[in-house]
Amino acid sequence: MPRLALISVYDKTGLAPFARALHNAGYSLVSTGGTYDFLANEAGVPVSKVSDLTGFPEILEGRVKTLHPRIHGGLLARRDDPDHLSQLASHNIDPIDVVVSNLYPFQQTVSNPHTTLADALENIDIGGPSMLRAAAKNFPAVTVVCDPSDYGWIADKLDGAGLTATDRRVLAHKAFRHVSRYDSAVASYLAAPESTLGDALPSELSLTYTKAHDLRYGENPHQQGALYRSSSAAENDGDQLLHGKALSFNNIVDADAAWRVVSDFEATTVAVIKHTNPCGLASHPDQKEAYTRAFQGDTVSAYGGIVGFNSTVEESTAQAMRGVFYEVIIAPAYSPQALALLKRRKNLRVIQRNARIDVGSGYDLRPITGGLLVQTPDVGQEDTSTWKVVTERTPDEREMRDLEFAWKAAKHVKSNAIVLAKDRSLIGMGAGQPNRVTSVFLALRAAGDQAEGGVLASDAFFPFSDNVITAADGGVTAIIQPGGSIRDQDSIDAANSRGLAMVFTGARHFRH
Repeated sequence: MPRLALISVYDKTGLAPFARALHNAGYSLVSTGGTYDFLANEAGVPVSKVSDLTGFPEILEGRVKTLHPRIHGGLLARRDDPDHLSQLASHNIDPIDVVVSNLYPFQQTVSNPHTTLADALENIDIGGPSMLRAAAKNFPAVTVVCDPSDYGWIADKLDGAGLTATDRRVLAHKAFRHVSRYDSAVASYLAAPESTLGDALPSELSLTYTKAHDLRYGENPHQQGALYRSSSAAENDGDQLLHGKALSFNNIVDADAAWRVVSDFEATTVAVIKHTNPCGLASHPDQKEAYTRAFQGDTVSAYGGIVGFNSTVEESTAQAMRGVFYEVIIAPAYSPQALALLKRRKNLRVIQRNARIDVGSGYDLRPITGGLLVQTPDVGQEDTSTWKVVTERTPDEREMRDLEFAWKAAKHVKSNAIVLAKDRSLIGMGAGQPNRVTSVFLALRAAGDQAEGGVLASDAFFPFSDNVITAADGGVTAIIQPGGSIRDQDSIDAANSRGLAMVFTGARHFRH
């Protein structure tokens, strides 16, 4: 009985030498469509068509090629079951011993913003996943290969002692994961926000991530850690480490926090991050000035921090950063001169993040014991026209500009979050405190004399008027907060008594 290897792949990387190895090991090769043409005409490997095996032509423009009993019977028959073998013989079906297949580039196709629904549907593979699943189910007898990186070691084993049952099980596991990721990508696309079907949060959630690489350790040295990437991030090339040693778990967390902060601003903005909180943040048309103001927001905490940019890092900015130790810089791009300067710093990591990766895509996930909390991301521009001035005094133009800046900044500070700002620069911050008035006190202490004439943003409402009084005593002239407390009027009265302007947004931005 001949040994058959069925080959049907989209990605033909490394296929020619692997197909020759199968042929040299005594396998008869059978293939489909473009793979047949490649093997027969370009690789020069003896191969027959699947249609010759099935006795039925490919139809529907190739949509139906391998969906046939001669294929799936040959894949699924148990070799240790005499009845299965008898049925194969009675129907003149040969067992298939090896399947080499990988799937249409669905994720790559739909990541293109110009892809139509018709294009996406044509790139949903049917025969490939069916063959992979059938072969993987019968791995005690069938070898299934879906990853070109496995061709080398499999070929070596074919030339030697052959594959073991453990080898085939490992390959079967890989095949099921490959199909699972593929199905998840299709399901995610069909459940896109523009769809009119279903809710924003699905009744079932399938998450598929691919390991990019292991980390030295996790958040602490006794924890294991690794970086996994979603399909969309991988298609958009993710991050590029342009300089420096490998990133740690904490470096990656903080760098992502820096990127999320600066991505929330349209103006040229620089953030300095420490433990995911912005200890420095500023917007200014001149990038060097934006950096300088962000650094001056908290020069002590900036040491060992992460710096994020939402624009190409310029040479003058890189020069301004000299003398300050930073762990990581993340930006969408760097000028050649700036990159050359930054590469002189031995202990600095320089990351380039592809700006096409949308911080608002996907879900915000929080693992809990025995489950997962899922929410939509806290992103998007707010309609400032819905904000309401609740005090006797209306903020002047400068104050309103700073209030808008502070409100965005507060969204990225851990609650209870208090942000002080002046001239679109963060001058003080209180984060993660068990009560809000302590956060106000800490923000004022950090700001010092700069608090005079500054504005304050609170991520949630003030439960008591002591927050307003403390802010006013510190020199704050305007406040922005969601409102909604049963004691709102107390806060309004306190603001009026001190001549403060106060704006209610009607929205909250907790960040636990």
